[in-house]
Amino acid sequence: MVLAVDIGNSNIVLGCFEGEKIHFIERLSTNQNYTMLEYTVMIKNTLELNNMSGQVFKGGIISSVVPSVTHAVEAAMVRLGVDPVMVVGPGIKTGLKIRLDNPAQLGSDRVADAIAAIHEYPCPLIIVDMGTATTVSVINREKEFLGGMIIPGLRVSLDSLSMRTSQLPKISLDPPKKVIGSNTVDCMKSGIIYSTASSIEGVIMRIEEELGEKCTVVSTGGLAKAIIPYCRRDIVIDDQLLLKGLMIIYNKNRQG
Repeated sequence: MVLAVDIGNSNIVLGCFEGEKIHFIERLSTNQNYTMLEYTVMIKNTLELNNMSGQVFKGGIISSVVPSVTHAVEAAMVRLGVDPVMVVGPGIKTGLKIRLDNPAQLGSDRVADAIAAIHEYPCPLIIVDMGTATTVSVINREKEFLGGMIIPGLRVSLDSLSMRTSQLPKISLDPPKKVIGSNTVDCMKSGIIYSTASSIEGVIMRIEEELGEKCTVVSTGGLAKAIIPYCRRDIVIDDQLLLKGLMIIYNKNRQG
């Protein structure tokens, strides 16, 4: 079995793979102040809740957009017996053709998303990853990563709205009763959900116009299920996309 870990700005996602089978996926909070010991305890508890220990893993792989946390989590995994641990970055083979001005700037999370999407879905592709930031990645028919967009995330927008206004509260993302809200909370819910859904649809339309063809659209990330059902465009929700990509990268490097 392999322990795959995605370190995001808000959450750390742990996934356990054996062949093509996913045994579990769990989410922890990302905290840049936590020590290696604190992450060791958190990961150990997560494994034990799933009736596992570090000794059952033949290795691990990490994707991270929070460099200050990467080493602590890697050291925690090794201490628990998950060894060796790969970290997606320079020196790791991915097979992804990246057509950016500076390919090294592409985040490891977007690399993993792209690898899994190319493996599982027909190209051309648009990948919408909805986390702290919403990232849009575009892959052409030749399976080349062309680029995309980085958009303020849904929660970032909501938190900014609440912090910068004196009378607007923090709200949950429960679906609104209708598009036209009749009270403050429903107006905020409707505004954030439907405007985000419409924004995603608009971005997809413009990307397809630029490419000159229709694309398969796949969405992932912690907030995808809150928004994508309100899009009128057909969009596949794949919660496991990033971790599937990490597993493909792990196998590619183990075989090499």
